[in-house]
Amino acid sequence: MSLVGRLRSHDDTQSWQGGYAPYDLVKELVIAVGVITLLAVLFTVLFSSPDDKPSTIAQWSREMPANFVTAAAKELSGTSATAEYGPPYNHNGEGQHAAFLYPQKWLGVSHPINTSNDFVIGPLKTVPDDPSLHSALAQYQSAPEKTQKAWGEAYAKPLEEYETALEEKKAPPKTVSVDSSTGVVSVQAPGAGPVPIMMSGLLDLAKSGGLDGTLLTSRQFFQTDYTKPLLFMSDGGLLAERAEAQHLLGSQWGMMNETGSYPGQAWLWLYTLWYQVEPFKASANADILVMLVMGVLSLAFICIPFIPGIRSLPRRIPIHRLIWREHYRSAGESQPDA
Repeated sequence: MSLVGRLRSHDDTQSWQGGYAPYDLVKELVIAVGVITLLAVLFTVLFSSPDDKPSTIAQWSREMPANFVTAAAKELSGTSATAEYGPPYNHNGEGQHAAFLYPQKWLGVSHPINTSNDFVIGPLKTVPDDPSLHSALAQYQSAPEKTQKAWGEAYAKPLEEYETALEEKKAPPKTVSVDSSTGVVSVQAPGAGPVPIMMSGLLDLAKSGGLDGTLLTSRQFFQTDYTKPLLFMSDGGLLAERAEAQHLLGSQWGMMNETGSYPGQAWLWLYTLWYQVEPFKASANADILVMLVMGVLSLAFICIPFIPGIRSLPRRIPIHRLIWREHYRSAGESQPDA
């Protein structure tokens, strides 16, 4: 036999001896696409995730006025989470880091935010025809930084006590009162200077929807940068309250769920698992620590074929022979006892 004949595989196929019938492949393709499209639309209507309305600062200020004013006072004094976060928003923190790794610090401040100016003072300057507000704003800006801080702390203290009492389901202090009909927040804060007038003006601006528009203003033609309003709301309680209602908190394994009871990305369970155990659970740098752990595990998984001992486990524990026992039986090889 020639070399070509030896290399050529044996062909056991035979020519079809039966009948033939016409077949319209294009027609079948059109029908299949039509049926799939119809089913996709039907399943989307019946089983898609709910189209919830977006959260806004106006909604927050109307539904939770005391919480809004508390967050605004922290933004003014520079004690909010955003104000102390660090890169990419400011230089007031180191950001996520582990050992010698400081990725946020290395990348620097790419989206500068001064919470006092951007969230409070800047928007208040846009309010027209309010002499008392403009006078209070001028008084605050002309005061030394130490005095500004003292005013802000004096105003924020009773509000923080009020929020803490609500969280612990205790009777709130009488130093803070909220008019349920108008949403006006009254704070008894001696030594707060012009801050109460400023916070009252900011609350009115937020209720009108003006603060949402002010924080969205950018140089782009289309206003698609929602960083500032989202950061402002994240410093308050609106987003956390909504997430809890939808079972989306980190303690509720929210990264694996869609809104409500809808299933989400099940493959994220391996990431979310680490956030539930120590030392990640209590660490302020949990994000980078979890990513490092997952990076090491992923690298180890990729290197399994090259790790002595690990790569030999399939031969030492021949589970595959049980799964493919029919193959090995037909090949005439001995089978292990099941």
